[in-house]
Amino acid sequence: MVRAAFEIAGRTIVPGGRGTVDLPAGHLYTHTPLTIPLHVVHGRRDGPCLVVSAAVHGDEINGVEIIRRLLREKALGRLAGTLVAVPIVNVLGFTARSRYLPDRRDLNRCFPGSDTGSMGARLARLFRKQVLQKASHLIDLHTGAVHRDNLPQIRADLDHGGDEILARACGLPVMIHSPIIEGSLREAARELGVAAVTYEGGEALRFDEGAIRAGLRGVLRAMRALGMLPASRGRPQPEPFIADATRWVRAGQDGILRAAVALGDRAETGQPLGWVSDPFGERTSVVEAPEAGLVIGRTNLPLVHQGEALFHLARYERVGPVVRQVERFSQELENHQGWEEPPIV
Repeated sequence: MVRAAFEIAGRTIVPGGRGTVDLPAGHLYTHTPLTIPLHVVHGRRDGPCLVVSAAVHGDEINGVEIIRRLLREKALGRLAGTLVAVPIVNVLGFTARSRYLPDRRDLNRCFPGSDTGSMGARLARLFRKQVLQKASHLIDLHTGAVHRDNLPQIRADLDHGGDEILARACGLPVMIHSPIIEGSLREAARELGVAAVTYEGGEALRFDEGAIRAGLRGVLRAMRALGMLPASRGRPQPEPFIADATRWVRAGQDGILRAAVALGDRAETGQPLGWVSDPFGERTSVVEAPEAGLVIGRTNLPLVHQGEALFHLARYERVGPVVRQVERFSQELENHQGWEEPPIV
């Protein structure tokens, strides 16, 4: 039986075909048409429909590069199911190099959206109706905010079976239980019965080669686990480590931060994570780890205000094995010879 064609935004993609589709999203005030670009790969054989999205926050650009590399994978010629790649969801924020829409709304708090609401509500409604409703699975690619760096990690509602299965399929060492946030794309996916996870890695407005490679590997592993791509012949991947909880460690005073730990480092209870001093060094406070954990996020800006988030710690029953697995994973990404793309430096 011949597989049906895939219809999206007025375009038809035949089985075994692929194409770029411009989803109409209104006009700029210059009368220039505004579109959300999609790329569809429609396999000859039946399978899931995976949506991979990026730049829901317009300044989070690592996901754009992950999707570019994903679409160059030769294995897509043997795809089962359908891949819908959306590298730039928040096109207005992306062109302005901003996390937000022009009205300062966060698109990832505007779902499920409305045909008559705010700019964000209308874009959210459009994406939900034209793209998300066609999906069986969603991987949403993110980074840290401006001046914040995230260790590659998968976030999902692990109390939901479908989300947990997809999260484990990505095969990253660090997995964090993250309940659904009201107004988020993941909440819209949940309402439609779409299994959804978030990938976090790197910093806004900066390319991070390690985070890009980790994200690409995670998407490809998930596609193999879903039966969309041929199974890998490599050794089985170890189970991810699930964080019991996470917490931000904040500045106790205003000043200039001298950080003492990097992403992926182990922190022991009471260990100095850094020091905050005034410019003369007359007033200094130690930033101590309140508990043992893994550093999964940190600020990259040394100029801090009192109460500002500095280090993000993930708590585990045993931190040592997590740190070792993160180190092994990073080494594998760095030493892997199969990457088609030269590294971004």
